[in-house]
Amino acid sequence: MLAINLIREKKDFIIERLRVKNFDASETIEKILALDTSRREIQVKTDSLQAEMNRISKEIGTLMKAGNKEEAEVARQKTFALKEEIKILSEKIGPIDNDLKTEIVRLPNLPHESVPAGHGADDNEIVRSGGVLPVVTDTALPHWDLIKKYDIIDFELGIKLTGAGFPVYKGKGAKLQRALITFFLDQGEKAGYDEVYPPIMVNEDSGFGTGQLPDKEGQMYHATLDNFYLVPTAEVPVTNIYRDVILSADQLPIKNIAYTPCFRREAGSWGAHVRGLNRLHQFDKVEIVRIAHPDHSYESLDEMVSHVEGLIVSLGLPYRILRLCGGDMSFTSALTYDFEVWSAAQKRWLEVSSVSNFESFQANRLKCRFKDKGDKQTTLVHTLNGSALALPRIVAAILENNQTEEGIRVPKVLVPYTGFEIIN
Repeated sequence: MLAINLIREKKDFIIERLRVKNFDASETIEKILALDTSRREIQVKTDSLQAEMNRISKEIGTLMKAGNKEEAEVARQKTFALKEEIKILSEKIGPIDNDLKTEIVRLPNLPHESVPAGHGADDNEIVRSGGVLPVVTDTALPHWDLIKKYDIIDFELGIKLTGAGFPVYKGKGAKLQRALITFFLDQGEKAGYDEVYPPIMVNEDSGFGTGQLPDKEGQMYHATLDNFYLVPTAEVPVTNIYRDVILSADQLPIKNIAYTPCFRREAGSWGAHVRGLNRLHQFDKVEIVRIAHPDHSYESLDEMVSHVEGLIVSLGLPYRILRLCGGDMSFTSALTYDFEVWSAAQKRWLEVSSVSNFESFQANRLKCRFKDKGDKQTTLVHTLNGSALALPRIVAAILENNQTEEGIRVPKVLVPYTGFEIIN
């Protein structure tokens, strides 16, 4: 959420920067400034009346000590009138505050100066790439055929138990899944991330804190009776650990890693590009989250990008890193790097991670601040997160890229976790 002081002081700058996200903020900002002006005028008047009431209250005490009871009574009646006027003004502020918040939360985060303009995925910039594209035969199978051939993931059984997009992992497929999760968590621990295992349901305040609400409620599964939401990513519960918290500067950066199943309705998704593991309603993901000092958050972002890159390299998967253009960025992000791996049988790139800096946008919603020793003022932290990694498309790429006549070769780094070298 953008700070009202920033909107007030840099109106034209905000409008210009949000055009990079293809968002026209002009009308919303005019509404915000009009509401802000009304609120400030009422507050000034309220403060003035309160000061006058305080002055008269002191005067009453003086008059009573001097024995001027009649004058004291007249003054007391004035305070009653002032109290009523203050009450009326206070009742006006509440609805204005609600309207002001409603308008402010409609504004996306400002994109970082390095974010390119653009409308969609075709306008993203390739930052770098690595690995060698595997050479497979014309008879190479896509992962949705491989999983049937080796009976490691069952989509039909998932439909029976729940519905489409909820696969059942079996045998070596289940062990591969568990191996990847544990490997990613272990690598995160080696990189200095502290593991947490959060709830997979969150309340409305948590959804608001990280920006899923009110922007993406239609994409989340909602347990309406208790008003809980199934997490779309571990980012939500982990970042909200620091909601309404004031940290000390020497605690920063905070580095957390978490595994959770993730749930997304993916309403409207269809077509060959979402076949098999390419898009699911339930999937596993390991997430890294940082709470950083504003002066060092982009150093943190670079470190997170390097960490995710190292995971993909260790799995032997060809990859590329993209800087997202304004039109392809999330509502909350200031700068996002996407990772894609090459899918040999599908002959296309699959997104497996997004690593983002949200600067103070989430922190302002979360009211997460820090202060240095001796400082009276608090400052908003910067929040960052990234997938390290999302499993479905990683599994798809491993299956397709490593298929041989004997079976599917397991990446060497995973063998100590799986206990087997080949799926056959």
